[in-house]
Amino acid sequence: MGGHEAIDELLAEAGVDGLRLRGALALLSCGRWWTLPDLVRETATSRRTIESLLRALPLEHSGDRVRIPLDQVNRYNVGIDTAISGLQDPVSGMVTAHKDTLERLEALIAGAPRGRYALDHVSATAETVLRRALLLGRRFWLPGARLLCVGDHDLTSLAVRMIHPEAEVAVADVDDRILEYIDTQDLGVRTRWADLRLGLPPSLRGWADLAITDPPYTPEGIGLFAARAAEGLRDRDHGRILVAYGASERTPMLALKVQKALLDLNLLSEAIFPHFNRYHGAEAIGSAADLYVLRPTTKTWPAIAARLDRLATAIYTQGPQSVESAPAAPPDEAAVTAFGPDLLAGDWPRGLLPQAPRTRLATLLAKPYATDPDRVAIAVPAGLEAALPRLLLATRARHVRVLTAAPVADLPALAALLAPVYTLTAEGHVLDAVRLAPPASGPERVVRKIMDSAHGKVANTWREALTDTAGLTKRQARAAVEEAAPWALDATPLELPLHRLAGMPAPAAATSGPPSAG
Repeated sequence: MGGHEAIDELLAEAGVDGLRLRGALALLSCGRWWTLPDLVRETATSRRTIESLLRALPLEHSGDRVRIPLDQVNRYNVGIDTAISGLQDPVSGMVTAHKDTLERLEALIAGAPRGRYALDHVSATAETVLRRALLLGRRFWLPGARLLCVGDHDLTSLAVRMIHPEAEVAVADVDDRILEYIDTQDLGVRTRWADLRLGLPPSLRGWADLAITDPPYTPEGIGLFAARAAEGLRDRDHGRILVAYGASERTPMLALKVQKALLDLNLLSEAIFPHFNRYHGAEAIGSAADLYVLRPTTKTWPAIAARLDRLATAIYTQGPQSVESAPAAPPDEAAVTAFGPDLLAGDWPRGLLPQAPRTRLATLLAKPYATDPDRVAIAVPAGLEAALPRLLLATRARHVRVLTAAPVADLPALAALLAPVYTLTAEGHVLDAVRLAPPASGPERVVRKIMDSAHGKVANTWREALTDTAGLTKRQARAAVEEAAPWALDATPLELPLHRLAGMPAPAAATSGPPSAG
């Protein structure tokens, strides 16, 4: 069977959802050449569905592009608009007025660090990112408002600052490359490192009026990112959370599981804009995702606490922390037994060293341990490697042994970063960090005091160090830190991006000179 009969059968099978197929027919009949990815993204239809349509059509080819032959278009052109409705994109008419911003965003997205497979990264189009910023401005009053981007591989933060400089914007992301790239643009975005499985940065808890996130498209990922976004709200009565989520038209049960994860947090769905987000890739879900506008209720907060108490680290669709990944191999028990730790941090076998106290990685990052153990052993599973330098800073032990799932990828870089605090050695999956004696004076002592106070605010520790080592008054120390490192004012060392930590010696030296007159 082929030709019209095959098309008629496909349309009949699609039922009321056949509008997307008719939209694809209209595009293929307009005389323009189309690639498969472009058809997927334009119609917000899964690759499998578009492929089934193309197999049933008489097509002519030009390289990887196709169209219906011009002498047959009248048979297939159904004369409809490819968009579902105006509700799909309430700000489409505003895009043309921001042509320069769109071009700048296209360049920024093209120049951004490549997405990471294990983090489910897929880049949104520049127009999508622009429309997110425009929608925020149409729906909410932004002067003086604070927006938290819970993950920002798409660079939504930059679009919002370009369109709405009157709004404060912060980003929490696990990818240090993205944080550094955002900082490089100098648009006033506050950047904080966070592995959301281990917690939201302290400086961003209860900070925002609005939050936006494009999380991993699993129920576990959606639930976690939405919960952390809610934790970031200061306005519990009027705050909103915007969530991008997409699923194939072939998998409604998966979408239902995700919506149930949001319902379990007692979040009210105020609006869902279908296919609002478009992507370069993600063809299995039509290179598109809906945009949810969610409002917390009084029952959201206890639900979030319950959700985070049963936190799982496997939240992605791919890689070692995917929801379908095999259980992690247990760490090398012999290496930790011979070490004789006073504290075990992370997930260790139940029967291992039963006399040693234990703590979770999230707890180690959240607050100083109650005592000062001399030796600490930390288990870092695959997929949580970005937390390694923060975990080392979070303990005040003289000797730390870390057991990793694989050898440390770039030991020289890690050693250089932590050189003010530790001497590092590694053999296979075992990394040892031995604490150095603190410098007696100078900017090196300032840096050391900051890194030794990993749970305290950088600015506070820095000012105290300057009054102790550089002879500055409290007022002079405060002014020096604010001028040299405005990015550090309310952050702890554990939430600073790595490029800020690595660059600490330069501003520390600048503030450690003789006080200025006046």
